[in-house]
Amino acid sequence: MAPLMAAPCSDELNVRVVSRRLVKASDHPDLPHTEVFTVSNLDLIPNTYQCSLMCVYPKPPAGDFAGVVAAFEAGLPSLLNHFVMLTGRIVTNPGSGLPEVHCLNQGAELVVSEAGVPLRSLDWGLAEESMKRILLPFDEAVPLSVQLVSFACGGFSVSWSTNNLVYDGNSLTRLVRTWSELARSGAVDGVGVPSYDRSALRPRDPPSYGAAVKEMFVPYDHRHLVNVLTAEDSFLERIYYVEARDLEMLREKASTGSRRASRVQALSAYLWKALAAQVAASKRVSGADATCRMGYWVDGRFRVKSPKLQAAMRSYVGNVTPYVAGEASAEDLLRGSLADVAGMVRKAISSVDYDERIQEMVDWVEEHVRRKPGGMKVVEAASIGLGSPTISQTVWASFPLDTDFGFGHAAMAMPTWPSERLCSGNLVVTAHPGGNGSWLVTAYLWPRLVKALESDEPRIFKPLTADHLGV
Repeated sequence: MAPLMAAPCSDELNVRVVSRRLVKASDHPDLPHTEVFTVSNLDLIPNTYQCSLMCVYPKPPAGDFAGVVAAFEAGLPSLLNHFVMLTGRIVTNPGSGLPEVHCLNQGAELVVSEAGVPLRSLDWGLAEESMKRILLPFDEAVPLSVQLVSFACGGFSVSWSTNNLVYDGNSLTRLVRTWSELARSGAVDGVGVPSYDRSALRPRDPPSYGAAVKEMFVPYDHRHLVNVLTAEDSFLERIYYVEARDLEMLREKASTGSRRASRVQALSAYLWKALAAQVAASKRVSGADATCRMGYWVDGRFRVKSPKLQAAMRSYVGNVTPYVAGEASAEDLLRGSLADVAGMVRKAISSVDYDERIQEMVDWVEEHVRRKPGGMKVVEAASIGLGSPTISQTVWASFPLDTDFGFGHAAMAMPTWPSERLCSGNLVVTAHPGGNGSWLVTAYLWPRLVKALESDEPRIFKPLTADHLGV
């Protein structure tokens, strides 16, 4: 491990960096040291933005922060043997203008820091006052920055910070699961070895796609984005705790005698009706214009049906998250029961042929991004903020997660990333790591919808507190 110069203390983050170093894979026979890793077409859709999965731990019953640091120093090189792309560097190919990863084992980053406050002193209901105060910036070329922070109460956090170009949510939780199993047992038999094989995601010749994919994306540039002041003043970012009993209550209301709703469908139906109420109450829309959408980034690994794709996706590391959405009038949403709207959610997600949708997305990117000089950046049109108000969801609760690497399970494991000047609602749903059935939700929403959710009885969305986390 090559030590780097420690960064200066940041008053804004209230975190003092003790050490910052590079950790190399000790051995990675699967890929040569000179590998230039060309990302897949699906990796090019989310662009290159940094994201983090933050795991917060209470004071461990045995061991201390020095033991945590020692565990990462000893075990991280072995972990990186299985995730060698994370030891490379993200660069722009001068010929195509597209990003790629040079896997020369330059090293992932390991940062050790101290926060001079207890975990309970942070306002966990506000992302800007908790998670985003703990995170430290890191070089955009680095695919992985593991950030360890100790707190005055004896608790600590581990932030797995990466770039969405190389990993989606499923891949990032696989990384953490692999780390936990490797740290406890010295093997990865349960999680399995990750696959980087992109052969199943090759474009057709010629590329072919339908209207749904053709209309899905718009250029991600200044001309197509809402200006920064409008975006920042239009949304609030909150972290909520949704109790297991409230999820079951919604699930019962969203179910019928012939079909039981899932928890995702039930909570989505509740949110869609809440959004519809705010749209209907607006004085600026009426009639056909009073519509709203619910969108989902769906993990394609669980949805493909062909044996070839199922085999390729079983342990695939990369982006496989097609976007789907449903749109309805506010009047219909408010008139319908929770079960009716849950059925609309189910239809929006399940009516898509994901084998074909993934292939069409690969083909569209081949034609409009990879073959375009300079590599046009794109984003889902629904997330820009034009047309119907939209809430898009990512359900990380569907990804298996193991956060116990020898110091007990985390009290919280939640992803975070910048809003990127997008003027649509965004929810990320994660499961409580302790397995009590509750959900933790990061929400980026309009102020009027935040007010409605926080005042609506029986208060499904409760602002997250230290008591909820047990810290």
